[in-house]
Amino acid sequence: MSGRFELRRPLHFCAVGFGLGLAPVAPGTVGTLAALPFYLLLMGLPPWLYLAATVAAGVVGVHICGRAADDVGVPDHSSIVWDEIVGFLVAAWPLLWGVTLGYGMWADLAAVFLLFRFFDAVKPWPISFLDRRLHGGVGIMVDDLAAGVAAALVLVGMALLVG
Repeated sequence: MSGRFELRRPLHFCAVGFGLGLAPVAPGTVGTLAALPFYLLLMGLPPWLYLAATVAAGVVGVHICGRAADDVGVPDHSSIVWDEIVGFLVAAWPLLWGVTLGYGMWADLAAVFLLFRFFDAVKPWPISFLDRRLHGGVGIMVDDLAAGVAAALVLVGMALLVG
């Protein structure tokens, strides 16, 4: 492969968050923005269907991320952000159950975004453990899923404190 992403290839286009992951600065943060339209499309579904769609995106993401990384020859290229998209969807799951901070949908989404980006960037244990131990498509996806779970748990804790 060429060592670079070919956006005309659907797998690469998805892997780089429809181009957002190619941002020259903070590609993970910019790429996470690609999750917002997905969340807005899925938020009206019953929670079990949202969860099923998120799981499907994660399973497909193992292939998307792993293959894109192999194609460009970088094990976890910073422009691959499909994992951030799915991680954000995991982090936002409590919102579907009415867990909010009480300041409106956009404030809740901003909180989810900031919490997810914090856990994805800082990678506290056990996220760092998973990041170091797992490789390939699974490794690319799992640390972001764990960051999403951590963000969701903190969001629930914050909602309990302000509620």
